[in-house]
Amino acid sequence: MGRMRVRRRREERGASAVEFALLVLPLSLLVFGIIAFGIMLSFRQTLSQAATEGARAAAVQIDETKRQGDAEAAVAEAMGAVIFGDGNMVCNDGVLVCDAEPYVAGAGETPCAADAECYEVTVSYPYRAEGPVQIPLVNELMPETLEYSAVVRVS
Repeated sequence: MGRMRVRRRREERGASAVEFALLVLPLSLLVFGIIAFGIMLSFRQTLSQAATEGARAAAVQIDETKRQGDAEAAVAEAMGAVIFGDGNMVCNDGVLVCDAEPYVAGAGETPCAADAECYEVTVSYPYRAEGPVQIPLVNELMPETLEYSAVVRVS
């Protein structure tokens, strides 16, 4: 009986290392995927907040000629919280695209009353191409582009 135990131990030597090697890649992808998804959600929230801040800045500006500039400045300030890239995201820099203009309702859309003047700020970012996580399998699960719009009533 003693010999069988010794023989089994010798035959199973290295099995733990092989099992670990087989599991480390899927577990690593899972862990990095969770981290990457969390980073993307945080960035998405920042982008949404930036669009809202831009719309608010446009709404309080009395001079119509300065609304777009104020909106873009507010977006850039809100995007200052982003910790990846060069940390200096400004509107229409080739990556972060901002569109600030008077709101025109499409067919069936009514976020703004017919007699009111409204302003819309749209912010978009090519997340899959420019995002901070560039892990091959994980990056393919991320959205191609993140885009948010905010509409506010000016008058």
